[in-house]
Amino acid sequence: MATDYDEVRPDVAEARKASLEAVKSANAPDARSVSRDLDEEDTSDGVELAGADLSNEELTVTVIPQKEDEFLCGSCFLIRHRTLLARESNGVAYCRDCEG
Repeated sequence: MATDYDEVRPDVAEARKASLEAVKSANAPDARSVSRDLDEEDTSDGVELAGADLSNEELTVTVIPQKEDEFLCGSCFLIRHRTLLARESNGVAYCRDCEG
């Protein structure tokens, strides 16, 4: 007798049905309670609200100069390593990702 290896085994089918029944019978929260919980967490201290006055804030960024073995891609404007150089024309270099 030939065996169909693609057919779902009976023990696997029963396990799937049992797990589906367990999920259906679980006491899951409704969509409204989840939405309420998310709204309460959104106003935490770490989140800036729209329209907040940030004029007295100062942004500190460390600028690392371009190294000798790097170039600026003229298409994506990312600093890339020389090994990713695809072509250079009119003094503008292009990376392999942009040249595709």
